[in-house]
Amino acid sequence: MTDHATRRTSAGTSGTIHTQGRKVPIEGLAAVLDAIRQREHFLLTSHCRPDGDAVGSLLALWMILKEMGKHADMQLCDHVPLIYRTLPCAEQIRHASTLAEGFKPDAVILLECDSVERSRLQGVRDEFLINIDHHTSGNLFAPVNWIDTEASAVAEMVYRLAIAANVRVTSPMATCLYTALLSDTGSFCYEGTCAGTFTLARELVELGASPSRIAEDLYFSNPLSKMRLLGSALTTLQREGRIAWLWVAQEDMARLGASEEDCLGIVNYAIGISGVEVAAFLREMPDGRVRVSLRSKSKIRVTQVAEQFGGGGHENASGCTLDGPLNSAMERVLGELRRHLRLHATGGDA
Repeated sequence: MTDHATRRTSAGTSGTIHTQGRKVPIEGLAAVLDAIRQREHFLLTSHCRPDGDAVGSLLALWMILKEMGKHADMQLCDHVPLIYRTLPCAEQIRHASTLAEGFKPDAVILLECDSVERSRLQGVRDEFLINIDHHTSGNLFAPVNWIDTEASAVAEMVYRLAIAANVRVTSPMATCLYTALLSDTGSFCYEGTCAGTFTLARELVELGASPSRIAEDLYFSNPLSKMRLLGSALTTLQREGRIAWLWVAQEDMARLGASEEDCLGIVNYAIGISGVEVAAFLREMPDGRVRVSLRSKSKIRVTQVAEQFGGGGHENASGCTLDGPLNSAMERVLGELRRHLRLHATGGDA
């Protein structure tokens, strides 16, 4: 695979910058590897509502650290979605919002989190933090940061870490990394997908990942509740020119016995409409807030819309959470999407 370690982004420069009133070092792969080599016991975590990149990369990094002779534990505040529970060692992930009593790691490694709060883990802020992220909304919040916005997934960065550490990538590692890559690129459909993405995919297959088995787990193993929720959401589908949106209320979730993970991917049915360039899926949560999933085509960057509401993500796949009620949140999101499309059409700064 092409060596991307020389990219002149926050992944490869050195020095310090000021952010949120603090001096934060700008570092990269070498600094992360050095910090790992100097320590023995790690806690690995990722963001709440974990997706395929979060879960797959977490598992692969855990295996890599074990191969390096380190001791590591994995913890997420939310449960692993059903479609990722067949991944090797997924049962080793602890699910809790607080650290185990008396647990004191030498470092906490956070994958694709723009802040400690994004993990929703209590008790980690005062630990030594290592931040690995590839989102454009990534922040330099830790003593050691590696942010590469050109990486197609955090899985790509974890793979490069394994190579730099001279760790043999095993079949289980490759399976986890391929799953992460496949899911985070939208099955190789998102704008950030490039020749290097397919080179990585090929290498992971050569190392033991099975594309057909992984695709079966990701796309053909959905619970019945998800199909019923999809049917309900599609009845709300609306279109206005280049925008399409759909939603589900909390009463729909309760009536259909649907879970939060059943909502994953529903927005893709709206962006899949010919002529639609941006799409939104809104889900009312039990506390009255509204979770919004955004998708876009071509060069339209919905991450800029998500960031307006305190969210973030990929350029073509982002999310945010707004205060309710549902109708009010919908109008706010649609208003921002309309404004964003107008600015994009005129070449303005969105």
